[in-house]
Amino acid sequence: EVQLQASGGGSVQSGGSLRLSCTDTTGFTVKSYTITWARQAPGQGTEWVASISTQSSAIDYADSVKGRFTISRDNAKNMVYLQMDDLKPEDTAVYYCTPGWRTLGPLGQGTQVTVSS
Repeated sequence: EVQLQASGGGSVQSGGSLRLSCTDTTGFTVKSYTITWARQAPGQGTEWVASISTQSSAIDYADSVKGRFTISRDNAKNMVYLQMDDLKPEDTAVYYCTPGWRTLGPLGQGTQVTVSS
């Protein structure tokens, strides 16, 4: 069973930055899979944020985060990252990482990001 874990969330003011990290918890090798970041805002459905292929040759972002967020990976460390800059209150959500390209699940352990104005 695939279980990915996101970490690195927190509370920041508008315009601030955070870096989220994604790794696996049960031996599923993150470095072997395309990884997607998705988020769930309060009372909202799951929204795709960004995806990255295994060798970082393909990367894509949702229009809402393009130019502010950067997805990357370090296969030697079995980690995928989401650098979030110029954060806005509308970025407030629980962020998850999941295997696949532009997928919305399965969602493992998420991390809360709260942006205040």
